[in-house]
Amino acid sequence: MKLHERLKKGFVVTSEIQPAIETDAKDLIRNINRIRGKIDALTVPDLEIEGLVTDTMGTCRVLKEQDFDPIFQTACREKNRMDIQRQLLKAAESGIENILTFTQDYRITGDSLQEIMYFHVDTGKLYSVINSLQEGHDISGNEIGLKPKFCIGSGVDSSWGKKVPDMELKEMETLAGLGTNYFLTTPVFDLDSFHQFMNKVGPINVPVIAEVILVRSASMGLFLNKYVRPGLVPNHIIERLAKAPDKEATSIQIVRDLVKGLKEVCQGVHFIPVGSVDRLPPYLEAATDPF
Repeated sequence: MKLHERLKKGFVVTSEIQPAIETDAKDLIRNINRIRGKIDALTVPDLEIEGLVTDTMGTCRVLKEQDFDPIFQTACREKNRMDIQRQLLKAAESGIENILTFTQDYRITGDSLQEIMYFHVDTGKLYSVINSLQEGHDISGNEIGLKPKFCIGSGVDSSWGKKVPDMELKEMETLAGLGTNYFLTTPVFDLDSFHQFMNKVGPINVPVIAEVILVRSASMGLFLNKYVRPGLVPNHIIERLAKAPDKEATSIQIVRDLVKGLKEVCQGVHFIPVGSVDRLPPYLEAATDPF
């Protein structure tokens, strides 16, 4: 079943996989076979790693050939419409139907344009390209020989709880009006805050998938707080993992409790494994528990 169909019928479980660096897909196939039948879609980010060439589209094609539903992830930052069109055309020609986009990259605080820093808010630019391609022509009006139908996801910041800035609400409403099929949130650890966020954005009536980072140890939590974002992983999670005699079982239980609470208010979870998908199976089982 396709992602857009799953979003209408049930609670979806997605995750991500790093694009292959080499053309040999054997390792990729071996890894994804371990989670076959346990996941609805896999995101492949468009990565630029210094000194290495990653094959994002090739990885998406391998996933599709292996009967997985791939999601091509990209950002609008530092891209013009021609860059976006080039990527989306490659996706369409490869039979990729799911696109995850990020139109805003960094926020300071507040409700006004003066208080919020956007490197780029490219909603209009992005959807002008998407709409053109879906009508069967490029942004210059030239026929492209196909009419792709994309399932579009957009990244949003859920860390505000009930204090979602008016600017973000307006941006979400605009994206919904333009045809966004789902929103993917920032990482969730606080269920109360997330429930408040969902109460605030629920009237927009677009499915929301909550991002969940699989924090497997106290040291991983400290690492994420130091190198990704200060305070990302709450202290109570780090302390619980530090004291746990069985860190893996405790980590899985933390995720199980999170997913149980998320199922009450949103339409899916997106697992960030922080490393190989080898670690995913027990967490995927926790996500599909009947509770």
